[in-house]
Amino acid sequence: MPDHDLVAHVASSTGLSEGEAARVVGDVIAHYREPVEDYVRRRHARLQLHGARNPEIYRTIAAELGDRLVAAPELSERQLRRIIYG
Repeated sequence: MPDHDLVAHVASSTGLSEGEAARVVGDVIAHYREPVEDYVRRRHARLQLHGARNPEIYRTIAAELGDRLVAAPELSERQLRRIIYG
């Protein structure tokens, strides 16, 4: 179970039950625990699916990585390509 104080805070501030708040907190924590490599691959696939081209995808992903709660290290286009394609 996630941090009890955090769950209690989310429950009281949103009107969710403690069980619902625990699931929400757990989902958020899981999202931010996703390894950088998994995030890059997942975002690349999603952006490609929506018609974006690789140069645009690399810029988008690089910007997004810097905005994450715990920012990932800056990755060059070459590093992103290596994560995606091996």
